[in-house]
Amino acid sequence: MACPFYLDHPTVLELEVDTLDTRPGAVLIERSPFFSGGGGQLADRGHIRWSGVGAPIKELVRDERGLWHVFEGEAAPEGRVRLEVDPTFRALMCELHTLAHVVNALVYQRFGGALLTGAQLGADGTFRVDVDLPGADSDALRALEGPLNDVIRADLPVSSTFMPYCEAQAVPGLFRSKAVAPPTGPDGLVRIVEIAGLDRQACGGTHLASTGQARPARIVRIDNKGRQNRRIKVSV
Repeated sequence: MACPFYLDHPTVLELEVDTLDTRPGAVLIERSPFFSGGGGQLADRGHIRWSGVGAPIKELVRDERGLWHVFEGEAAPEGRVRLEVDPTFRALMCELHTLAHVVNALVYQRFGGALLTGAQLGADGTFRVDVDLPGADSDALRALEGPLNDVIRADLPVSSTFMPYCEAQAVPGLFRSKAVAPPTGPDGLVRIVEIAGLDRQACGGTHLASTGQARPARIVRIDNKGRQNRRIKVSV
């Protein structure tokens, strides 16, 4: 499968494309503007349209040839179709994912390189990050709300590059998860997302162009999840 279309064209949310394969209620597309989900980020929402007919996308499934778009109904469109990503939901996921990077960076820098043990973005405008922080003081984690909003007000640019996976492994701090490896492209490259002056780490999701595009955020809850994990829940 080629490099996902959304990585090369993050602002293109509508696209007319040819189908590679079809079955009742699904079409296979080689290059799709849809993000299929992963790394705690929810899949894009949107519609598929053909011959004056449209249907909501229900599921996105990768295979070695491209991305299956599963939609409501039993139609089997062939030829060209139009794919439309819901811009409001994409914008929310970009916002939450960018802020999750900020929280992760602040924890990593201020708590001795603590690693991520889990993350999840929510459709309700909240997200959580789980970190390996045995014995961490909850008040100290809640106090990250001020620095988080300072980063938003600073309007730091967000950019991405690619580098060979083996080289990225050798750079301390690029891989932050204890259990999940970042996605690698067919060319052996891994995507590195950078928030200028704050953070640089491997990630395959979607993000804002700068931190100032995010709304002010609140840390609404700190939970203990087992003897080592601390869960930080944030809302915008």
